[in-house]
Amino acid sequence: MTTNFGLINRTYATDGNNHHHNLTQWQRFERQLSHFNCDAPRGTQYKLLYIGRHGDGYHNDAEAYYGTPAWNCYYSELDGNSTITWADAHLSPLGVTQALAVNAFWASEIKNQKIPTPQRYYTSPLTRCLQTAYYTFNGLILPPKHPFTPEVKELFREGISGHTCDRRSNAAYIHDLFPSYTIEPGFTENDELWEALHGETKADQDIRSKKVLDQVFSTDRSTYISITTHSGEAASILRVLGHQAFGLRTGATIPVFVKAENVDGTAPTTSSEPFAPICTCTSPPAKTATTSMCSYPTPT
Repeated sequence: MTTNFGLINRTYATDGNNHHHNLTQWQRFERQLSHFNCDAPRGTQYKLLYIGRHGDGYHNDAEAYYGTPAWNCYYSELDGNSTITWADAHLSPLGVTQALAVNAFWASEIKNQKIPTPQRYYTSPLTRCLQTAYYTFNGLILPPKHPFTPEVKELFREGISGHTCDRRSNAAYIHDLFPSYTIEPGFTENDELWEALHGETKADQDIRSKKVLDQVFSTDRSTYISITTHSGEAASILRVLGHQAFGLRTGATIPVFVKAENVDGTAPTTSSEPFAPICTCTSPPAKTATTSMCSYPTPT
């Protein structure tokens, strides 16, 4: 948020003569991107993805309180403690503040930089992302033809682990919490992907991420797309896109410029491996522990 969303100050082939001097860097980027799409051959398209991580959640606070080794092997399997609930964690007050800071940044970019706003909005079905999307984009001055009406997509969820914070609530709860959101066709009432004490592998998460990206790129003609998701899923999306690794802190967003081409062949669309058992402990370990108490690693 200190560097114009990371957009590099540079010239573009579409700047032409001196007409670009009255345009912001984002307006010039938008014009170049439009030119790419106009000249693209059949089967090629260009999009800008605004990939955002949810703000701080109560599960993040719990992990910080207990320590990561204790969290991974014991506390993450519980629904909460006597103070807070972290199953399908909600945003903490800090998380709300982080999302509102991004909202203020968007407002500034829209006013001063004329940044192209998302034409479509997608979000993970987990509550912390549903809330983050709302606090990030609600109230902004957006084009009437592209309002903030996010679609909840199952496969943009966090890496599916045995941690209860990664178990989503049912569809009726999501609809009641945010009735203005749309829920994608085929979304099941209950979470049929999460398994207690088991988690998907990184390879299968990447298959899942590619599947949902293929869905978006094959059905959504929008050029500018917002995806509100999680740290692990954002990392998976970047791997699938061939992007460099980029860790997002809570509440952060990275714009990613993507060229997509249709290719022949059949991509894997289902998991290739069964969910693996996660690291567990039979009793709460000491808060001072600095390494895992388990004999095998937690899936990442």
